[in-house]
Amino acid sequence: MKCPVKNLENKDTGEIELSDAIFGVEARQDILTRAVNWQLAKRRLGTHKVKLVGDISGTTAKPFRQKGTGRARQGTTRAVQFRGGATAHGPVVRSHAHALPKKVRKLALKCALSSKRATGKLIIIDKIDSTGKTKDLIGKLSKLGLTSALFIDGPDCNIAFTRAVKNIPQCDVLPCVGANVYDILRRDTLVLSRDAVQHLEERLK
Repeated sequence: MKCPVKNLENKDTGEIELSDAIFGVEARQDILTRAVNWQLAKRRLGTHKVKLVGDISGTTAKPFRQKGTGRARQGTTRAVQFRGGATAHGPVVRSHAHALPKKVRKLALKCALSSKRATGKLIIIDKIDSTGKTKDLIGKLSKLGLTSALFIDGPDCNIAFTRAVKNIPQCDVLPCVGANVYDILRRDTLVLSRDAVQHLEERLK
């Protein structure tokens, strides 16, 4: 399929051929959901923890003798049934990451790219560059009608553009190697450079 190519001044500079196998697949919601959950689970710290019996400070002696009191036998006052004791079945330090097959991850990225193209939220830019001035870049983005956008450049992002876009809310920039489902879906518009399209097609073919 053909897609028009623009520059940051919102002027047409030609066309580019997009692969149907990458930008024309069915946007499956179940695959996208699995990929987003996988990404968010990986970045959870998992440092929540309650105190177990061994973490409670206190005496190790029995609170009273085993027999003859008429009460239930107890071995320590640090147990969960006592005030100030341990917590039963609480969270412990662990990793929340889980596995997701490579084929599913690749398909999810294809679905994310295809969904942006199908909804008209995909823009191809001839070259992503900037003077490094945020004010100048805001003026160019307003010509493109962009308020929430993810820019994906080639292997190396333009340093001046990256510095300028950091000061603009709801706008991010990533190298093509960092393209992922969550960041694509969380912004309204996806902006790809010619180099990014080429590298993404090589990566996902």
